[in-house]
Amino acid sequence: QAQLVQSGGGLVQAGGSLRLSCADRGRTFSLYAMGWFRQNPGKEREFVAATTWNGVSTDYKDSVKGRFTISRDNAKNTLYLEMNSLKPEDTAVYYCAARAPGYDSISTRPQDYRTWGQGTQVTVSS
Repeated sequence: QAQLVQSGGGLVQAGGSLRLSCADRGRTFSLYAMGWFRQNPGKEREFVAATTWNGVSTDYKDSVKGRFTISRDNAKNTLYLEMNSLKPEDTAVYYCAARAPGYDSISTRPQDYRTWGQGTQVTVSS
């Protein structure tokens, strides 16, 4: 089962870049699809990006297409989210998530993910 530990994030000015990392301490990293979600206080957790086990297929929230890139390095058991041209509306707590082993299809629904990272704050100032 996945054990996800996030790093990265922080404060950046609009137009800047950040990279989030999500290391899986478990033993089955390459067996499932993974994704990134974000959440602001009082709002539902929303889909940002997802990728299949081999990174070949990806999906993005419309508002981040062309600015964010999801990738994974299965040799390092790590998932990444490269965020460029950041906007104040990208401000949120970002979470990485893993589906259950054997579930490799991309999903945009939080309830389809079994394991979650601890979350990391991303703040974009205008």
